[in-house]
Amino acid sequence: MSGPMQGSSGGSGASEHETVGAYALGILDDTEATAFEAHLATCEWCAQQLDELAGMEPMLAALADLPGSGTPAIGESLSAKPSPRLVTKLVDEVAERRALTRRRSFYMVAAAAALIIGGPVAAIATTGDGGGTSNEAAHETSPAKAAFDVMTQRVSGRNASTKVSATVAMEPKAWGTHAVLELKNVTGPEKCSLIAVGKNGERETITSWSVPNWGYGIPNAKTEQARQPLYVHGGAAFTPDEIDHFEVMTFDGKRLVDVDV
Repeated sequence: MSGPMQGSSGGSGASEHETVGAYALGILDDTEATAFEAHLATCEWCAQQLDELAGMEPMLAALADLPGSGTPAIGESLSAKPSPRLVTKLVDEVAERRALTRRRSFYMVAAAAALIIGGPVAAIATTGDGGGTSNEAAHETSPAKAAFDVMTQRVSGRNASTKVSATVAMEPKAWGTHAVLELKNVTGPEKCSLIAVGKNGERETITSWSVPNWGYGIPNAKTEQARQPLYVHGGAAFTPDEIDHFEVMTFDGKRLVDVDV
């Protein structure tokens, strides 16, 4: 665990900062604990470290069970009062294991995101969110747009009343149908869903999304962001030949456009 930056405010010495590990383990006596708590009230760094070390005892118990670990059992640690050097080692080891856990969690999330295009999952919008990424770059890297570009089975529809137009690209999967929606001339704010309606009358929601104030695919919009269509994808248990049509519906029940298959 890295120490505080040089030049920390207040007159506390390095020893007071190092006490955070012993305090987290609960091995300070009453006088030492009272002194550290007075320091903690004015030291943001120690407060942050203490927060990160919350609940450390169960983790130390797990470390003690590791092969070759020199970490004593929790009961022994608390009764024997480890030396400051051992406390620092334990705290550093726990901090490193927490960092490793966070890294593994990130990699798992990234791997799951990479699989989105292969299954019936949540929608991905290709247009920018105002964070500075260009729409053109988003289109080039979006799984939904990339899938739309290579799918050859497509159906389109336009609602003369709402002026909303949609194209749905489809491909068969072992689990049903992978569908990508291209939506144009829709204004916001709005929340919408793409619904597949089977020839048997059953309905399945493929995916849902929010439309921001500026809308999507507006031909005469002032910004490039608003002129770009929306691309979202998802999946249905229906096979392509079991689908009668698609509907784009708002959450309050308004039908924006139908697309016949």
